[in-house]
Amino acid sequence: MNQATIPDNDDEEDGGAPPIPVGAKNYMTPQGHLRMKNELLKLIDVDRPEVVQIVSWAASNGDRSENGDYIYGKRRLRQIDGRIRFLTKRLDLAEVVDPAVHYGSDQIFFGATVRYETQSGEEHTVTILGIDELDPLNGKISWISPVARALTKAREGDSVTLKTPGGIEELLILEVTYPAPAV
Repeated sequence: MNQATIPDNDDEEDGGAPPIPVGAKNYMTPQGHLRMKNELLKLIDVDRPEVVQIVSWAASNGDRSENGDYIYGKRRLRQIDGRIRFLTKRLDLAEVVDPAVHYGSDQIFFGATVRYETQSGEEHTVTILGIDELDPLNGKISWISPVARALTKAREGDSVTLKTPGGIEELLILEVTYPAPAV
């Protein structure tokens, strides 16, 4: 695991992930669930034992107050433990939903990839995924986002209303697709 994926702040376990709304389920795709599970297992089986070994070695070198390996190792261990707690909580709350069950449908549900047009003629393509899977710069939005909420349950050809800070926007749904079921 590279250093950038673990938060620098010891108190921050979630890496800036949005909170799950109260009473809501933590929907995610099978692929998103597998990614989180693999990250958790790597932290537990590989990263944490490596850091524990370094901290143990550094502690055996004597004075810990000025021992950079010891100080950094303990800090890194706290970060890894925080991330392990966060991933464990999120996976415990996970509700895995396979979007392939809607393959061939033109109605928008969790997991849909939607191509829509704004009033100004701009086309956008988004995939509606779980909170822990979002990547807005690559068109992967959370199911709780305003755009996803406006699109959900609509069909190809429908026009939906999106309330934005700049006012009301009409979105025309051009295409709805789902991944094909695994064979």
